[in-house]
Amino acid sequence: MPESPEVQALADELDSTLRGRTVGGVDVVEFRVTKTRGRPLTTLVGERVVGVTRHGKLFAIELDGSEFLVVSLGRHGWARWGSEAAGAEAAGAEATDAAGAASSAGTTDEAAAEPPPPTLVSFEFDGGPVLELTDAGGWVSLGCFVVDEPTEVAAIAKHGADPADPAFTRAHFDRAVAGRRKQIKAILQEQESLAGIGNAYSDEILFAARLSPVAHAATLADDELERLHEATIGTIRSAIEARSGIPIDRLKAAKVAAMQVHGRTGEPCPGGCGGEIRDFTFASTTAQYCPECQTGGEILPLKAG
Repeated sequence: MPESPEVQALADELDSTLRGRTVGGVDVVEFRVTKTRGRPLTTLVGERVVGVTRHGKLFAIELDGSEFLVVSLGRHGWARWGSEAAGAEAAGAEATDAAGAASSAGTTDEAAAEPPPPTLVSFEFDGGPVLELTDAGGWVSLGCFVVDEPTEVAAIAKHGADPADPAFTRAHFDRAVAGRRKQIKAILQEQESLAGIGNAYSDEILFAARLSPVAHAATLADDELERLHEATIGTIRSAIEARSGIPIDRLKAAKVAAMQVHGRTGEPCPGGCGGEIRDFTFASTTAQYCPECQTGGEILPLKAG
């Protein structure tokens, strides 16, 4: 799921590329992407881009017709330039050919590239760029809204404070977290409490703070709350800085490579404790943690299937 560091880098690249350009055409491949049926995406044709901003995990393209195109990437959505799709398809075809040759020779190639995700809607701009919005999931999680203000989108209207915001303070953090009878990992991912954090970065934040993901916020001592506050702003802001300037087709790979515990199941703890990163079941997904560093050696449950 895209989270604030990658969405910020995406918004920055879209802003630098599209600002001042005019929407020349819109092709909606999957009608379910359009969430404002009374204001179809085709109404944006002829309007000029004023700027692009991030709102939690969403981004908004401001147009000179006093409208915004707000994009919710959902669980599997992303963006690419039109030329990237052709390159990805060619790379996928080459990998498939190589895999076929290896198979005929009696070997297998498990690293064969998967085909690129389908484009659900594309936007043409004057001067050549084509912005494609994709979705790799088995169900449509990508959503596009044409609104007068970004806050007309319910997900944005309900956002809590954003740890990436320079104006974010310890008071904002305490209002979102302190004293709550809820697991801290759930609070970190709750957009109404803290905007922009998902499964991956909540794992990273909790590892940095050396806290159990299933501990309730109400049980945290003052020093633990302070560690969690510092880890939250430090992890998110440093990740935003690290992703800055990375082309959007490389952002997902950069995120994966930067993770210390998320997605590192079975690897040695990077904290040098001698422990091993483990999985545990959280809500409808799987997360990672170090038992030695975070739970006092307790192994959290992992449901089968």
